[in-house]
Amino acid sequence: MLQVRNGEVEMLGVLFDRYHAPLFNFYSKMTQDRTVSEDLVQELFLRILRYRQTYRPNTTFRTWMYQIARNTRLDQIRKTHPETPFASEPVAPASLTDSAQQQQEAALLQRALMRLPEDKRELLVLSRFQELKYDEIAGLLGCEVGAVKVRVHRALQQLRQIFLQLESGANAMDLDRASGDPIPPNVPPIRRLQ
Repeated sequence: MLQVRNGEVEMLGVLFDRYHAPLFNFYSKMTQDRTVSEDLVQELFLRILRYRQTYRPNTTFRTWMYQIARNTRLDQIRKTHPETPFASEPVAPASLTDSAQQQQEAALLQRALMRLPEDKRELLVLSRFQELKYDEIAGLLGCEVGAVKVRVHRALQQLRQIFLQLESGANAMDLDRASGDPIPPNVPPIRRLQ
């Protein structure tokens, strides 16, 4: 990054090759929209080029880059209406060799992740999927490492609750399909078991 900062902008290609996939995965987990994710990655690298002079050598590049990534995402949210769903082209599971049950669980986990509030989803994506260290996340959020640990723990608890609710709803629908009884789509899963 120092070379890009010092005017060797062709080195941005090296950064793009190295970080394109992780950034695309970050945005995909946040938006569930392939097209939006690709656009956000492109916008992020334009911003890296535009704001290259703000990079400080004493800062880790990943932390600086993810701060720009977060800001790019927030700007995108501000431009769109909050009511607009981000599911026009869902991102497919990464591996085709997984069993059907693993694919179902991965899909349920992704649905549960999308039901989390934006801030909690972002924390989990950064810590679990992007594998940022807690001190890097603390630098992004401007808080202490202990606060990040607590927030991640709480987000994981909420994700687990949502996942279990979705899983029990899916199991209830499977039972209803097996019995052949038609169920109106607006009936909550708990009532379906009765």
